[in-house]
Amino acid sequence: MDNEAVFLSRLTGFGLSEKEAQLYLHLLKYGPKTPSPLAKSLHTYREDVHRTLTSLIEKGMVRPSLDSPTVYAAVDLDTALGSALQKQESELREMETRKRELQELSKQQRFRPSDEVSTFKIIKSIKELIAVMLPVINSLHEDWTMLLPAVAAVIGAQFGVDEAAYEFVKRGGRVRMMINISYPIAKITQGYLDNGIEVRHFGQEGINFTIFDKRICISAISADVTRISPNESIAALWTDDPTYARYLLSTFETLWKQSIPAAERIEELIKAGPPQAGTAEHQRS
Repeated sequence: MDNEAVFLSRLTGFGLSEKEAQLYLHLLKYGPKTPSPLAKSLHTYREDVHRTLTSLIEKGMVRPSLDSPTVYAAVDLDTALGSALQKQESELREMETRKRELQELSKQQRFRPSDEVSTFKIIKSIKELIAVMLPVINSLHEDWTMLLPAVAAVIGAQFGVDEAAYEFVKRGGRVRMMINISYPIAKITQGYLDNGIEVRHFGQEGINFTIFDKRICISAISADVTRISPNESIAALWTDDPTYARYLLSTFETLWKQSIPAAERIEELIKAGPPQAGTAEHQRS
């Protein structure tokens, strides 16, 4: 992995999406740009660039000019990462507040408690994740839903998760997946569609989880995967708490309506063609 790919990997590990990391690095390397040359250099659409720029501005990592046409410049790395860290800390404080509110609501018995005792555990590696998932998939009865990062497609293909999912579909089960579909995983995504999995493109990354039969769920705490290896470290929460599963399923249904059918996304990628050698996307793939 070259230095640029490592740099991009570290940016995504810091909470940026792949598109945000690529655009920010491009501005760092080549200086301020307007959206049109950025779209051309990154082999994407102006609308896509505008969305990514808006997200980076909100994170404090890109600064727009006041003149017209608007020129966008990368904020220096130390300041940008400081802003991103502050945003993550703010979101963490907000989550802690919501946690306390939910605990208080639970005490007031606004939610019906589960008749079963729920268990929680932390998954610490890809090997442990696969070991936990495969038996659950093989015993599924109804449905499996998931919102995953692009790297999960590679992990699933290499460690037998995809085949287990296809067998579940053959047994009459329903599998729905949202994933950030980029050119390197377009072929894998088409394989999902060909085997009866319902797939939609969701371009934002950060929230990742999977729900089995509306009961067992795994949600990512940290998924900064830099290499596909069984011993690669991750952090994920496993639980069989049905209340938490219902909450995640509600989130999934909301985002599912906002996502794009995978077939449309794949067609868009095919029309755009593979990333050219030397681009950030090509080096990542």
